[in-house]
Amino acid sequence: MSIFLTVVPVSKAVAAVKSLARTTGDDRVPLEHAGGRVLSEDIRADGDIPGFDRSVVDGFAVRASDTTGAGEAIPSILRSRGRVEMGKADEVQLQTGECIYVPTGGVLPKGADAVVMVENSEEVGDEILIKKPVAHGENVLMHNEDFARGDLVLARGRRLFAQDIGMLAAVGCSTVPVFTIPVIGIISTGNELVPVTEVPAAGKVRDSNSFMAGAFVQEHGCTPRYYGIVRDDRGAMRETLNLAVAECDAVLISGGSSKDDRDMTAALIGELGEVMIHGIAIAPGKPTIIGSCSGKPVIGLPGHPASAFIVLIAIVRHLLDGMTGTAAPVQKTARARLTRNVPSTRGREDYVRVQLENGAATPLFGKSGLLNTLVQSNGVIRIPAESEGIEEGELVEVWLW
Repeated sequence: MSIFLTVVPVSKAVAAVKSLARTTGDDRVPLEHAGGRVLSEDIRADGDIPGFDRSVVDGFAVRASDTTGAGEAIPSILRSRGRVEMGKADEVQLQTGECIYVPTGGVLPKGADAVVMVENSEEVGDEILIKKPVAHGENVLMHNEDFARGDLVLARGRRLFAQDIGMLAAVGCSTVPVFTIPVIGIISTGNELVPVTEVPAAGKVRDSNSFMAGAFVQEHGCTPRYYGIVRDDRGAMRETLNLAVAECDAVLISGGSSKDDRDMTAALIGELGEVMIHGIAIAPGKPTIIGSCSGKPVIGLPGHPASAFIVLIAIVRHLLDGMTGTAAPVQKTARARLTRNVPSTRGREDYVRVQLENGAATPLFGKSGLLNTLVQSNGVIRIPAESEGIEEGELVEVWLW
């Protein structure tokens, strides 16, 4: 019986890896080390933010009704009460016809309900000329307008970026609950492979897939663990795969996934666990393997670099998002006009590298073994399985990298 199984749609392959994805535990890290991590718990405000009415500009706190009709020709004239010092909550009670200077972030005094920007005013002795009216609440951030105590600030499953770290600091979250970072084992197979430090002889190529996959894993919040190059030897491959499964949370195997009868990857995964899928209706990347060993995901990637990369972005990213606990992963996209016809075969999803420039997407056609289209492109377009291609001039969605 052939070890090359029935080809399945991309949607089924994605469903399979999602079913295998498990988070690897919880952790707590200092706030300064939380960037890039994924929240394992909801974060709620520990108090009202802001805890007081505050100005969002440098200007004069006023009663909005005192500025009605104010203009350059006929300004409103208000008596100055001095200024509010930063960090202080002066017990000033503003009366009708009065104003007080407030810096950005300063406390809005009692009786005031708006702030006139300093550039719309003029100081004349102890009087302030207001040359533009303001509405109630203008240039003011009201008490708890940002968040009230107990409000949801950041949800479980959110990957933390710089703005999120600032928000966590604002609500006093000095120790952050996050998911444990998954460790992904990376194995390269093939007698033709040599290390990157070696000059390849005829018939040999440097192992590029290991490091490409490792970088992809890191970009998606996981830690790669490299197991080097394994020759096409069943015993050596079995030993390395067993070790990687024992030490890691998932394993990516580069090479050994084609339908050549000499390939052993699918057979070994089947012996040590289960092969769920061997063959996906995707181009490039058709011979991809999806399986598990000891309950841990094991993915067999095609040996050709461009094919392997497409499988990483179309299939494997869903596995990594699930394992890191990312609830709402974001794929950056752009809309563009196609500059050439792109044919496709009905029944499979085609992923075509494109160069995006000034709203135009130019296809970069190349054989699956080539690397140049990966570095010359800045995204990929997806042609659905039910389509026979996309015509020049059509608006397409580009997945950016």
